[in-house]
Amino acid sequence: MRRSLLKTNLIFTITFLVVTLDQASKAFARRELLGGVTTKLIPGLIQLRLVKNTGAAFSLFKNSTSLLAILSLIVSTLLIFWLIRIKSLHFWEGIAGAFLLGGTIGNGIDRWLYKEVTDFLEIIPINFPIFNVADIAINIAVICFAINTLRMRQKKQQI
Repeated sequence: MRRSLLKTNLIFTITFLVVTLDQASKAFARRELLGGVTTKLIPGLIQLRLVKNTGAAFSLFKNSTSLLAILSLIVSTLLIFWLIRIKSLHFWEGIAGAFLLGGTIGNGIDRWLYKEVTDFLEIIPINFPIFNVADIAINIAVICFAINTLRMRQKKQQI
């Protein structure tokens, strides 16, 4: 069975699209949403509410924007060098790398330019932190890395 490979240029294209979607959606949120006021997107499921986040996921490291900005720069730089060095990756690993890099750059841009991350997507039925497109991308990356790991384990067991 032949595994499909993603070349670095496709991975960087996906990264660019993630960053563009993230930054465009955050610009919309900063321009159109009033802080604390909710706007229904999908009634009963998702609403929009502008929140400025000075921490990381789930409000960890609150008011640590400078440290998180430096960390996002380091992680993004390491990912870029790794992707350039590798030249191509197996499908799930490549998708994971693209989404992780896109999410890291997206939230990193916010930290460097605004000293906070713009969050605006809120799931209504559950008590879940408000998030953004970059956060979604990072979670997709984690899922893709997990799928890749499971597939590699299955392959090893078949051998």
